[in-house]
Amino acid sequence: HKCFALVKDVKVFVSTEDNQPYLSIPCSEHKITSAVWGPLGEFVIAGHENGEINQFSAKSGDILKKIKEHTKQINDIQSSVDNTMFITASKDNTAKLFDSTSLDHIKTFRTERPVNSAAISPIMDHVVMGGGQEAMEVTTTSTRIGKFEARFFHAAYEEEFGRVKGHFGPINCVAFHPDGKSYSSGGEDGYVRIHYFDPQYFDFELEV
Repeated sequence: HKCFALVKDVKVFVSTEDNQPYLSIPCSEHKITSAVWGPLGEFVIAGHENGEINQFSAKSGDILKKIKEHTKQINDIQSSVDNTMFITASKDNTAKLFDSTSLDHIKTFRTERPVNSAAISPIMDHVVMGGGQEAMEVTTTSTRIGKFEARFFHAAYEEEFGRVKGHFGPINCVAFHPDGKSYSSGGEDGYVRIHYFDPQYFDFELEV
């Protein structure tokens, strides 16, 4: 089947149960692996399996902008709380920060393993990333070798300042609570772990 980005009106669906999308955007070359709304809902930002990022018009479905900053598949895209920036997580072992409107590349956060998910703190200049080895390789390695920690980076300095262990398999998804006082991670091990930050976390300043 051909890949499509489908846009549906929730109000119409709830009131009439009409499940037809009002916009269908075909993607003939490389399938979409993650997508988020841009500022004011004017466009959709989509990540593709070849590492490309496209900005689609929410009215016409036309491609407004296209960039390729990743060398491998984009696994996840998440927006900042004000929608001005978004972060991508990729199989190329990096997460990258972009401007939502211009798609300008702002920062890069590097690891030694594929990154499955990344999120931006709503109150601090921090990002959290999760990932690890491919699931099929996990059974042959120890948990330390698998790199199953959630990793925290400073958004401005691109420096790693903390890791949180706990999962017994790759982390597939991470998210900050809207109040920024905790974060959650979901892993290949079937667990969702909710972590509440200590008071010291909010006073921490990275020395560079």
